[in-house]
Amino acid sequence: MYAILDLETTGGKYNEEGITEVAIYKYDGHEVVDQFISLVNPERPIQAFVVGLTGINNQMLRNAPKFYEVAKRIIEITTDCIIVAHNAQFDYRILQLEFDRLGYDYQRKSLCTVELAQELLPGQNSYSLGKLVRNLGIPITDRHRANGDALATVKLFKLLLAKDTKKTIIQESIKLNPKKQIDTKLRDLITETPSVTGVYYMHNANGSVIYIGKSRNIKKRLNQHFTSDNRKSKQIQEEVEAVSYDETGSELVALLKENEEIKKIRPKHNRALRRVKYKAQLVSFTDEAGYLNLRVEKADSTKPSIITFATIPSGKAYLARMLEEYNLCQSKTGLHQTDGNCFNYTIKTCNGACIGEESPETYNERVETFIKKHTFENKNFIIIDRGPTKEERSAVLIENGIFKGFGYYNLNHQLNNLDILERIITPMEDNRDARHIIQSYLRSRKVIKIMELNELEN
Repeated sequence: MYAILDLETTGGKYNEEGITEVAIYKYDGHEVVDQFISLVNPERPIQAFVVGLTGINNQMLRNAPKFYEVAKRIIEITTDCIIVAHNAQFDYRILQLEFDRLGYDYQRKSLCTVELAQELLPGQNSYSLGKLVRNLGIPITDRHRANGDALATVKLFKLLLAKDTKKTIIQESIKLNPKKQIDTKLRDLITETPSVTGVYYMHNANGSVIYIGKSRNIKKRLNQHFTSDNRKSKQIQEEVEAVSYDETGSELVALLKENEEIKKIRPKHNRALRRVKYKAQLVSFTDEAGYLNLRVEKADSTKPSIITFATIPSGKAYLARMLEEYNLCQSKTGLHQTDGNCFNYTIKTCNGACIGEESPETYNERVETFIKKHTFENKNFIIIDRGPTKEERSAVLIENGIFKGFGYYNLNHQLNNLDILERIITPMEDNRDARHIIQSYLRSRKVIKIMELNELEN
């Protein structure tokens, strides 16, 4: 649990400042579950430059509560939370200073979104809150007021959590959570998890991720894990102390995140999922007569492939479905082994490439059309699909034939700028597993839209 906050202060000498406004959003990693916003009478004058910056003056604060009157609420909303702020060292110091004046020892763990952004979003022109969120397409209102800055920090932190593919932030957070009694532990973990599409992470008592999975219904999948009596499930049931999750909305994004993060984090109970996800591939070659041939064969990472498949039979079945659409030859696709005419030619539904009646140039043109549609080579496009909320969409980026990663954008801020798209994208490794996932998904599932990159502004 996180307490994302922003403070406005009087300015002045170091350790003599006072708080003039506080905004705190209690955030569970997915949504805001509580909030506290208030002006505060600092009982000391505000520096003139601060009045010009924030618009908060002494007259506005005359009837505002003093810090001791809001202290209890601040303690309550930040209990068992990690303090998150942009330049957290400043905000946390000021909070401690105010509590020290009351004789209260205020101690919390803290995270700084400046430091996180420098690590997870390298190369930004500026890491000041205003410039950073604008560069990322995050809306911000009431700049230099506690509520406006805190809300922008919530949205920035949500993006940083998505960028943290090693889950170091959430693993530290898990350590703060009180441990549950063993007899109610599994039931409570299921109850606390929603029925949404996404990726889930099982943690042990130290916060370490011991298992990663994806599901279109995380609650239902957890119930299966925690009620199964096979050996692996029993081991997980014994070790698991907490479950976190990332709601993706899109099953494609969930599949890609699961693939990437298992390889990076290498949880102890995910050994089977570390293996390659496909066992067959479609390749092409030119025969002695000059015809382009297609073949589904055993996967071989040393050979360039057009498409990958989970199994050889599934690959052949898909290729068989493409015969009529592209008017391909059974013999030239390896689906009918013969030295003469293929079966389709016999029943007069084929072009005759198998016996040379159609020229290689004419036949190959259709094969190349098929290959071009099914390969990523030299392609630039975005796969638009559902996002974690109704106001968001997910974007999977393919640039120059390379899988770059995914990101989320708000529907109120249309995706029309390539620079912003590249900033919000969580980088992922372009490997054959990731390409297999994308190709398989697009063959069998519908997405909201596939957008060419040339539709975006530079």
